[in-house]
Amino acid sequence: MVTSTLTTLPLPVFIRGKVRDVYDLGDRLLMVASDRISAFDYVLGTPVPDKGKILTQLSAWWFGQLADITPNHLISADVSRFPSELQIYREALEGRTMLVRKTDKVMIECVVRGYLAGSGWKEYQKTQSVCGVKLPAGLKESDRLPEPIFTPATKEEGGKHDENISFERMVQIVGRPLAETLRDKSLAIYNKAARVAEERGLILCDTKFEFGQLNNQVILIDEVLTPDSSRFWEKARYQPGKSQDSFDKQYVRDYLESIHWSKQPPVPELPAEVVKNTRAKYAEAFERVTGMAFRS
Repeated sequence: MVTSTLTTLPLPVFIRGKVRDVYDLGDRLLMVASDRISAFDYVLGTPVPDKGKILTQLSAWWFGQLADITPNHLISADVSRFPSELQIYREALEGRTMLVRKTDKVMIECVVRGYLAGSGWKEYQKTQSVCGVKLPAGLKESDRLPEPIFTPATKEEGGKHDENISFERMVQIVGRPLAETLRDKSLAIYNKAARVAEERGLILCDTKFEFGQLNNQVILIDEVLTPDSSRFWEKARYQPGKSQDSFDKQYVRDYLESIHWSKQPPVPELPAEVVKNTRAKYAEAFERVTGMAFRS
């Protein structure tokens, strides 16, 4: 069975994530993005229509844009080019599925920050640094940094929180050559993506990447530069000194905060208006970035 929130294909399961189901095809993986949405480390019971399709198609677009900087794991997001045994599920998989190369995943989340926000802003207020990177005094929330910084985190599985670490700690975990390669690739990707975003009236505040290794080559994997993995701001409304509106699940977080949810089960349902606004924000992000109309 394949629906927008659940997939149970007769294939070996590689991993079931919060919002994606990944199937093992030997040397390849089938990544199916559902319409599930998570907040505060919990998957909510109310899906956001087309969310999985938007994230999949936006990632596929970015993989193409970044091919000159780094190889990636994408084989095809076109279901007609998938193996013949998958064609029976074509209608359900269409638009929300990527066939990718299987790699040895590097268990480091590669975060690049161009602006001071989120956990980076919280840490800066305490230490005047982020992940060991010393920053100038007197910066305000959402200020643009003198230059983008690489702030890695451990990649935790099983619902655990990722932990911000210093670059030197990353070196201890994966070795200096790989750490430097990941840092340099991440910064190069961010710089190009930030230029693309700016041309479209957007600010790329920060983003996170994941990488794998295949045949001694470092490869960009997972999703890339989506509203789930990145913070995009409207350039025309940018005002440093406070938090900014983002093209992501902000409506969901705001609603959950407004009802004073304890962030423990049971997980509340989302009102139709919150779902509608969240879908519209995701679709707008796709259209603003790619210049194409989103078609579900």
